[in-house]
This record gives sequence, structure tokens and C-alpha cells, in this order.
Amino acid sequence: MDKFIVSARKYRPQTFDTVVGQAHITTTLQNAIKNRQLAHAFLFCGPRGVGKTTCARILAKTINCENPTAEGEACNECPSCVAFNEGSSLNVFELDAASNNSVEDIRSLVEKVRFAPEPGKHKVYVIDEVHMLSSSAFNAFLKTLEEPPSYAIFILATTEKHKILPTILSRCQIFDFKRINSNDTVEHLNNIIAKEGIKAEKAALQVIARKSEGCMRDALSILDKIVSFTSGTVTYQNTLEHLNILDADYYFKLLDCMQQQDLAGAMLLYDDIDRKGFEGDLVLNGFSEFIRNLLVCKDEKVAGLLQVVESFKDKYITIGKNTPVAYLISALNILNEAEINFKGARNKRLHTELAIIKLTYLQQALELAAGGDGVGKKKVVEGASSVAFRKLAPQPQPQQRQEAVAPKQEVVNRKPEPPVQPTQAVYQQPSNEARLIIEDPAMEYISPDEEELNYINSMHSSPEPQPAYNQPNTTNRSAGAKLGTLESIRQKFANKSAHNTNPPIPMTNELLQQHWVDFTQKLKDNKNPAGQSFDMARLVITSPNSFEIVTNNNLEQKFIEGERRGLSEYIQTKFNNRTILFTIVVTDNPVAFVPVEKPLSTKDQYLKIVEQFPLVNELRMKLKLGID
Repeated sequence: MDKFIVSARKYRPQTFDTVVGQAHITTTLQNAIKNRQLAHAFLFCGPRGVGKTTCARILAKTINCENPTAEGEACNECPSCVAFNEGSSLNVFELDAASNNSVEDIRSLVEKVRFAPEPGKHKVYVIDEVHMLSSSAFNAFLKTLEEPPSYAIFILATTEKHKILPTILSRCQIFDFKRINSNDTVEHLNNIIAKEGIKAEKAALQVIARKSEGCMRDALSILDKIVSFTSGTVTYQNTLEHLNILDADYYFKLLDCMQQQDLAGAMLLYDDIDRKGFEGDLVLNGFSEFIRNLLVCKDEKVAGLLQVVESFKDKYITIGKNTPVAYLISALNILNEAEINFKGARNKRLHTELAIIKLTYLQQALELAAGGDGVGKKKVVEGASSVAFRKLAPQPQPQQRQEAVAPKQEVVNRKPEPPVQPTQAVYQQPSNEARLIIEDPAMEYISPDEEELNYINSMHSSPEPQPAYNQPNTTNRSAGAKLGTLESIRQKFANKSAHNTNPPIPMTNELLQQHWVDFTQKLKDNKNPAGQSFDMARLVITSPNSFEIVTNNNLEQKFIEGERRGLSEYIQTKFNNRTILFTIVVTDNPVAFVPVEKPLSTKDQYLKIVEQFPLVNELRMKLKLGID
């Protein structure tokens, strides 16, 4: 039994023209070889499985080829090419930086660079996954990478260019590899199955190419698995089954049920999908991609973004043109929100079914929002209309105000108006001049005293009490303003202001202190604990109509604050001035520091004695005594 070799290794490109989907890089390298303009360091970066290491090996083989072609390809016949293909070339070194990322590994590599190649012209060092090198290894490699020997060429390959130090990037020629598109992948797979004698449907190859997401190595691995699974026959259905992909027919049926608002059909269809083992997040993700493809089909300019099986393209285009854009965008929003919240949901099936229910009645919601029949619809105003006004009567003089009525502006309603009652205003068509609608107030305000008086009178005259708010009597306007009208309230306040004609009393320290003492005495007579705080407070006049109450602490401030209302009314009444204001200020009284005499220690007592009697110290020194 022959040893099986996977397609990714068996059909690895050996020349530049067999590299798939990277023509912009292979052409540049071929021209550099033909023109002898090779750099000393290259950096190949890009996604996985797109040919970075393959191109590095082809470049290493081609620059050592003894008989290169005119197109800059290796001949594959000279001793150097044969040795490279057999894996015995002494001029090509490959280092896996993922497992050899220490400083010692780079130093050993630098030591090998000093030796010139024996059979060839260049020594090529291919360092794969170079982003895995440590910072110390990068620093040890800098000098050699910047000024290598003339025969040394370094080719670095990585999938994460952002992790490489900028000092390394500046010393290399950078080549960015791109993802391989679906068409190139399908074409390459067709060539392989033709060589292997495998039967495969084009729709199946398109599904494989879309599943690989631009990675040729993944596409070849998937093809090998499906060939083993199907015994050499690759069909569309078994490819979907093996890759756990939901057929697009289910999405077409699901969309049809939703547009017809057939909730039962949609729920039964999802139950069938769930029985086949497809998780809810897979359904939501696949349906989102399906809606996206329908949205792409709406415009021919972006039709190239449609990545589906060719047999379904016409169906996508037909249904996409018949589906409103608003429905597709709203459906994408619902599916996106459901997919984001799927992980946090406890009942996954219920979460998915809730999204299906929303999508089923989405068309009805859009119709209501657009102005269709239904409750809670948004009403579109076609045109603005001017508000009708009635002419305003001349403002009466103060002696005639009892005959005036309270103005009220009428709000115009768009609905047909009911028949005009005698107490309602008559609407007129708008004209060029502005008019103001004047009508009697709908309700009258009655003060509490007047309400009590009316109630007592009504008890004597009628068994049923009259309401506090009465409708105005428009038939007898000339009789004068009734109680509770705006004019009566104005007259009431005018009478109060007429009685208060005494001039305000100037505020002085003596009068303020006297009124303060009187108010404090009232508090003490009522046994109010705030009286003591009032006694200890000090008054400072800051302006003719304001003064400050200075307290010693927060407790006194709270006591005085509790009597603010009564104190304010009392002071304003005494000075006959309603504009007098006061503020309460807290001042921290400094505490006097009283020095406390500290008792003297034994040593201090001795020093004090020595100051008075110096001979004591001489006696201590003669006796050779110490000081404790």
C-alpha cells in the first residue's frame, strides 16, 4: 500500500507560474531575478494558506538555479534544483521561529552565515513564523539582517506583521499576500480532481471554496476529507452534509413563509432544521448571509459581491428584486441582534424562534409604520396649514376690566369639527391678516374662601351642592365679571396692594437686634429649643435688604434653619419690607491653646540645679559620676 500524501503537499507549486492568486508577487520576484535586483531581506506576510512559504521556497530554488529560464523560472534539471527538490540542498536553511525563538538559536544562525556557499551562488535562510521570535532574538538579529554577506539572503514569513519590530520591518522588502478568491480556488480544485480522476460537481467545489475563506490549504484539506467520505464522488448534497451547511432551499422556503406571514409554516420548517442537528446560531448566521445576498442582488453594480452557487444565482436575483429594501435591512438588524444575544440566552431554541416570529410579522410592522391601516400608525402630514385667529378686542381700561373675559387661544384640529355650540368659537378660513380667537374660559377658578361661601349659600337655597368649577354664562356678559374670573382675582390682589401702602422701615442694627431679641423671647416662651441657638447667634447687615446670621457650629445653624420661615415673616412684617433676605453662616471659633507645664525629668532637674549651683557639677566630675 502506497503512502498517502495530502493534496496540499502533493500539489504544492514548484514554480512561480503555478502559484494561485498571487500574480502581483510572483511577477515582481521574477523580474527581480531577471534584472539581478534581489534584495538581501524579504518579508512575506498575509493570511494562512495563501502561499507565503511556498513562494519563499520557489525563490530560494530559483536564485540558485544554474540554468534559469527567460521568464525567471527554475529549470528543475540542474544539480542545484534536483538537490532542492530532494531536500538535500546545502544552501537553503529553514528555521521554524515558533519552536526556535530564543537568542541562542539566532546566534547559531548568525554563526552559520559567515560560511560561504560551496556549490551555489547564494545561501538562503527561510525563517517561518518570524513574529514568534523574542525581543532579545530580534535585537541579536538586527545587525546581521542590516549588513549580511553578499551571498546571504533572508526570507521571513509571518501571518502577524504587526507583532514584528519596526527596526526589522525597515530592513526588509515587504510583500503582502492576499486571500485567494473563490474563482481561482474552484479552478485549482478542478485541475486537481482532473489529475486524480475524481468526479465532482461544480456546485460542490464552489461550496468548498466559500467555506475555505480564501485559504487554499484549507480548501485542499476539505476536498480530501469529502473524497474519503464519498468514495471518490463529490456532490452538492454530501458536501453540505459533511460541512454541516444548511441548504439555501430552506432559506428560500423560510423567507416565503415570512413574507406570507405564515407563522405555523415557519415554525414547522425551523423544527425540521433543528431535527437535522443544526444549532440556532448556525441558522441565524446562515439566514443573515442569505438576506445579505438578496440585498446585494438589488443593485447590478455590486452583483459581483454575490458569492453563491451558480445554480441559485437566478433565483437570488429574482427574489431579491421582488423584496423591499426596507424589509431586508430591518431583517438584517433583527438577525444581527439575535445572533449577538444568542450566547447569553438560556433557552437557545426559544431565542431563535422569537427571532423567527419577529421576522414573520415584520412586513406588517413596516406597513403600519409607512402609513397603512392599523392602530398606532405614523401619520404623514402632506402639507402645513395656517392657524385661524380671531380679531382681538381692544384692551379695556382698569375701570372696565370687570366686563372683560379671559382670552384663550384655540388649537385647530385636523379632524372634522362637530357642530358649533353657542359657547364655542366659530372657525374661519385663514386670511392674509392675523386673527386671534377669543372665547370664554372653559372653567372658572374659585378661591377656597369663595368656594366655602358658595357652598354655605347653596345649602340654604338648594339641596344639591353646586360644583366649585362652573361653566361660564355667556348669555349675560354685560352683567359684569363673576366671582372666580381672572378680573376678580386681579381686583383682589389690587385691593391687597392698596391696603399695604405704608413705606418700608430702614433696617438698622438697633432695630434688627431688638426684633431679633423679641423673636427669641417668643421661642423661649413656647419652650422651643432653638431659643438658645438664637441667643448665641450674631447679626451682620450686609445690604439695606439683607443680613447674615453668624453661628458657631452646624448644630446652631440647623436650629435656626428650622425656624427660617417664621423668622423671615416676622422680620419682613416688622420692617414692612417683603424683600428682606438673610443667610446663615457658620464660623469656626479658634480654640485657645493653653500651654501645660510638663514635669521635669531627673536629668532636667540636675541641669537646672547646676545652673544655680555650678559647684555641684564639679563635684560630680571629681567623683566620676554619670548623668542618668
